[in-house]
Amino acid sequence: MIKGWNYNIHAKIITGYLTILVCLVLALLIVINRMTALQNEVDFISKHDIEVHDLANQIQKNILDMETGMRGYVITGDVEYLEPYNLGSRSWPDNYNKLHSMLADNSRQQRNLEEIKPLILNWQASSGEYVINQKKANNETALNQYFEKKTGKKVTDQLRTQLDSFLANEKKLTAERIVQLNQNNTNLKITLYAIIILVSAITIATAIFLSNSIVKTIKQVIKTIKSITDSEVDLTTRISVNTHDETRELAEAMNNLLSSLEKQSWVQKSMTDISMINQGVTDITELAKSFVTKLAPLLDAAYGVVYLRRNQGGVVDYVKVAGYAIADEERAASSFRLGEGLIGQAALDQRIFLIDQLPEEHFKVTSGLGTSSPTNLLIAPILFEGRVEAVVEFAALHPFLSQHLTLLDQLQDKFGSAISSVNGRMEVERLLGESQILTEELQAQSEELQAQSEELQMQQEQLRISNDFLEEQKQFAEQRAFDLKKAKDELENYSLKLKASSQYKTDFLANMSHELRTPLNSILILSQMMMENNAEMDMAEVGEYARVVNTSGGDLLRLIDDILDLSKIEAGKIEILTDEVNVTEIPQMMRSMFDPVAANKNLTFDVFIDPGLPAVIATDGQRLQQIWKNLLSNAFKFTEKGSVTVRIEMADPEKVTGISAEGAVLAISVTDTGIGIPRDKQQIIFDAFQQVDGTTNRQYGGTGLGLSICREFTRLLGGVLEVESEVDKGSTFTLYIPSRLEAEYYGRVNDHDLVLEEVAASVMTVEDEWIDEEVLSIEQTETGSSGDQLFYGKKVLLVEDDGRNVFALVTALERKGVTVEVAENGKRAIEMLQEQADFDLIFMDIMMPVMGGYEAMETIRRDLKLENLPIIALTAKAMKGERDKCMEAGASDYIMKPLNIDQLFSLMRVWLTEQVDRSE
Repeated sequence: MIKGWNYNIHAKIITGYLTILVCLVLALLIVINRMTALQNEVDFISKHDIEVHDLANQIQKNILDMETGMRGYVITGDVEYLEPYNLGSRSWPDNYNKLHSMLADNSRQQRNLEEIKPLILNWQASSGEYVINQKKANNETALNQYFEKKTGKKVTDQLRTQLDSFLANEKKLTAERIVQLNQNNTNLKITLYAIIILVSAITIATAIFLSNSIVKTIKQVIKTIKSITDSEVDLTTRISVNTHDETRELAEAMNNLLSSLEKQSWVQKSMTDISMINQGVTDITELAKSFVTKLAPLLDAAYGVVYLRRNQGGVVDYVKVAGYAIADEERAASSFRLGEGLIGQAALDQRIFLIDQLPEEHFKVTSGLGTSSPTNLLIAPILFEGRVEAVVEFAALHPFLSQHLTLLDQLQDKFGSAISSVNGRMEVERLLGESQILTEELQAQSEELQAQSEELQMQQEQLRISNDFLEEQKQFAEQRAFDLKKAKDELENYSLKLKASSQYKTDFLANMSHELRTPLNSILILSQMMMENNAEMDMAEVGEYARVVNTSGGDLLRLIDDILDLSKIEAGKIEILTDEVNVTEIPQMMRSMFDPVAANKNLTFDVFIDPGLPAVIATDGQRLQQIWKNLLSNAFKFTEKGSVTVRIEMADPEKVTGISAEGAVLAISVTDTGIGIPRDKQQIIFDAFQQVDGTTNRQYGGTGLGLSICREFTRLLGGVLEVESEVDKGSTFTLYIPSRLEAEYYGRVNDHDLVLEEVAASVMTVEDEWIDEEVLSIEQTETGSSGDQLFYGKKVLLVEDDGRNVFALVTALERKGVTVEVAENGKRAIEMLQEQADFDLIFMDIMMPVMGGYEAMETIRRDLKLENLPIIALTAKAMKGERDKCMEAGASDYIMKPLNIDQLFSLMRVWLTEQVDRSE
């Protein structure tokens, strides 16, 4: 039996049933298998043999029909008599082939059958066909000769003989199979009887074996238990069982019970022996020595020591008072304080310490023959009423057993009580000795105590006052520390705000530089060209130039107006004029403004208004119109397909908790099916110059000021502007405004607002300076280089998204004979360079949608490997380090917007000349 396998009674019973079941199943399988074999043999005889006989008879009949038909035709000359012949000649090959395939398991019969086939074919050719053909030819002579020679009869007789022999063999085989079938049937009966006898024998043997296995072990356990209970109990007796079932578990449980009783008996006996030493002892040292002397041998300890509690001047420590087998008194410490060493820690924690595998140098036990090192250490506190009265320490050469720990645990209270009793008796004796002296001094000290009591009461009152003062000082100090921490946090927060404000100012200046320089660039270029070529230009060119200049100026003016509006809002210097606004007119205004936009972009535009809305609300109509115009403009801008829907209805009260209004609150929502906004970008889009990507690279155009102005106007109208969006599914901007604006709202001025106002003012100043300097430069520029032949025939790629700048630059370059191709963004420029890279120079704008200038230049240099193609960066960002950033991205040179045409041509001469020198 496998070691550790618990073969229980339940398993044994199941094994018996399974054994019987397996035997029955095997017997049934054997019987079924034999019956199946018999059935297959019966089927083989009933189908195969009978069909073989039928086919052989059929072939014989086919030959007989052929012979009969031939003879009838010869005798009568009537062709109808040939029908049996023709039918037989067609049928016998099929019957022959079928019979031949059925004899695949009998090669001998197949060979016999194969010998018959040539005879049939020979008869058919030499007799049947020959006679019929001679009869058809009326050759009576040949027919007479044929019948006289009896040629056909010989073949027919031979065929009949072989077919009879073939059938006789088949019948013999069938008879043999029937005999074998009967024998197999008899064998099946014998096998069935044998299986029944074998299964019965196995069942009886299994039952006897399992019952003996179960009953024998149970009787053995009962006998062993009776032998223990009938006689005097011997707790060292153990029950031995060799089985691995529940009886073994019963025996082991009984053995565990005996072991437990043996340990408890030993502990009780040891407790009784040790308790006897406490009787009549009045000295604490004698008690400790008796205790350690008695307990150490019981614990099989080779060393022991007792430390008693001592309290001197309020200082508690534990002093060594007794030892067992201590050879070197100096090695044993004389005292320990609470928490000092293992003795002090055991007293402090009030728990037993058991340590094994002590190092050899820890302590030596000495005997007459030498010294040895204990390997196990046991330290236990002695408690009485929750206080540690003593600590005992024992060392042993062998591990301490569980009964040792149990004994020591139960002795803690008894020995502690004994220590307390002896200490009490010793204290009583000492007090009795001192009582007389104290009685004599009591009277004298009574008056002194009275005075001291009064003084003590005064001191207690002073101490209470001091404690109250100290408590107040503590609370003051805590409040002071809290205030200091709060001030520190405010300073750190203020520092971060200053840093953010500085960065905001820097970013604002950079973005403003780009937005203002873009329209300014086209104005300056076209105005310079108009000034230089006024005599050569026709009216159409002048009109087109003027139109572009006018458009750029209008864009510049609108941008400046937006910036000024934003700065006024942030500075709190814009007025809100409350008047009556007809809500029912808003849908018509929306449709009239944006229906053409929707039709142009093939979008669906719907406006729905709640019939229950108030017809008139009190708010600033101009600011409200600016808000929804901006929201609708953005919706159409960022939607390529689908729809834009506006809903004007009463707001859900649960969604307008942040609006303090006495009347109703309107909700104007603009929903589109556009590109959507990522969740982490849904707040920064309300910052100035910010769009979804968090930069000024705006794929869909615009300055990025619209939503910032909308947010501020909404705040001034006492409302809230919220956004819900999902990428690639669309966005919904909802404007909540009170139906009645009770008072004028002004923007709250804070550090951020002051920075924005300061930046706006500084931007206007800087731009004025740039405009003056560039105009002055243009006025002082000489125009004598217009005939420079270096430009003629050169091919330039202009990468610029602003149509006005494209028009101005293309016009100026084509006047020099330069062929210009335009790419609206960096990605398109890459595609054009991949198709044809025969450009002499590239003008690369920095800020463009889809792909900006930095990324485009890096791709040209790194991926297209066009290291020698000159690239001149065009940028409107006049920030420190902008030139270095362009050069690092791959630019050959750098020019800042607004462009100086002469400076631009000068740069072109330098790089085109270098290209010519390199090619030569």
